[in-house]
Amino acid sequence: MHTPNSQPLTPNSIRCKWAGTDPLYIKYHDEEWGKSVYDDQILFEFLILEGAQAGLSWITILRRRENYRKAFANFDVQKVAAFNEQDVQRLLNDAGIIRNKLKINAAIINAKLFIQIQKEFGSFSNYIWAYIPGQKTIENNILKMSDVPASTEISDRISKDMKKRGFKFFGTTICYAFMQATGMVNDHLMNCCAR
Repeated sequence: MHTPNSQPLTPNSIRCKWAGTDPLYIKYHDEEWGKSVYDDQILFEFLILEGAQAGLSWITILRRRENYRKAFANFDVQKVAAFNEQDVQRLLNDAGIIRNKLKINAAIINAKLFIQIQKEFGSFSNYIWAYIPGQKTIENNILKMSDVPASTEISDRISKDMKKRGFKFFGTTICYAFMQATGMVNDHLMNCCAR
């Protein structure tokens, strides 16, 4: 994904350091991270994945993403919200995902709350993007990775409201990672090829 005026991305293009050399990480960095997402199903996918990532590295989750897709009904929020105790046991026995009961239960709780937000605001996208001025990606001028914040005043407000609604594993740091992943903010380095 690149703008018509930019150069095509190559393995040797300058990237944010965190992308490293893993082809999976590079593909994620180049094609998804920092790109605006308004689709509720993709937003729900990242809600589950970011919650699963708590305390772990993102590459750990990225390598299990396809397993999560299978385990969580292709991130169909209605199906996940209907998961029962049998599903929880199935997930706890699934070596392809992070087998943490708190995170698994949180995903199911969060799915139910996600649906409530959809009913209240018309879509989860309407709700979450309303926090962003003009509902357009915030373009941060990041010169070095140490300039990237772990959280912001906006992520504080979003996570506070979502916690009040009952969401689990969505503190301000996870919220900010979610904002980066879904392009609510663009934290690519200024000289990054994916900017």
